[in-house]
Amino acid sequence: MYDMSCFQGLFFCPEAASLLLHNFCIYHISPPGHELGAGPIFPNDSVPSADDLADQILEVLNFFGLGAVMCMGVTAGAYILTLFAMKHRERVAGLILVSPLCKAPSWSEWFYNRVVSNLLYFYGMCGVVKEFLLQRYFSKEVRGNVEIPESDIAQACRRLLDERQSVNVMRFLDAIDRRPDISSGLKKLKCRTLIFIGDQSPFYSEAVHMAANLDRGYCALVEVQACGSMVTEEQPHAMLVPMEYFLMGYGLYRPSCFTESPRSPLSPSCISPELLSPESMGLKLKPIKTRVSA
Repeated sequence: MYDMSCFQGLFFCPEAASLLLHNFCIYHISPPGHELGAGPIFPNDSVPSADDLADQILEVLNFFGLGAVMCMGVTAGAYILTLFAMKHRERVAGLILVSPLCKAPSWSEWFYNRVVSNLLYFYGMCGVVKEFLLQRYFSKEVRGNVEIPESDIAQACRRLLDERQSVNVMRFLDAIDRRPDISSGLKKLKCRTLIFIGDQSPFYSEAVHMAANLDRGYCALVEVQACGSMVTEEQPHAMLVPMEYFLMGYGLYRPSCFTESPRSPLSPSCISPELLSPESMGLKLKPIKTRVSA
């Protein structure tokens, strides 16, 4: 899983948590400098490329002695995981991608990222930067307006952004801005892939393009109505049934107390409270350092 801050809504949704925690041991991977309590990265440290970030995933898997894994990522994280799957197919059992990227940045995205990077450099994680990022993440309904107050989800995101080191965010944007187009290699990726995309996401066309370029025998695209890029935060319930059917292909199911109906609401009382604690989701895994090629 790439960057835990994108998955709090999903894992604190009891139905999805029961499905995932019943079948998987969860490891989350954050980009360098984005882990909890991270300090600013030194200016003379080299900026990792998208390839470097993908190779770091291999180091994490080897460190923990993991074999083939199920990968889940959002936007840029989904791109890094897809790139990793293309480079190390034998280490990926399947991909669950939310609002994924696969093409090189368009001129508009490149310009957008340059503006955000300059603001981060001169003013840090200021209000304007947060507004830019919230527009990229969420639908209009979640962001609110003059008549509708901002949702709890957006407010929680603002607090998480305050905890980020602006120089680290800027470096990550620089890495993603230099990503190559991987569309041509998608047909060769014989890996089961489930893609979620919100119909209000700025990455909607890119997700559709990616699904069209993947082998149709291995890929499914789920469009979520009235939702932005962060389907995991805005509408985690919309992910439940598609994920259930996707995981059934691997012989994975919900716990027996949830087998009444694949579409019925699940009872939170069936989930032990400690399973929803941050510790059980890997938030206290000891960080490890990975290398970046000079």
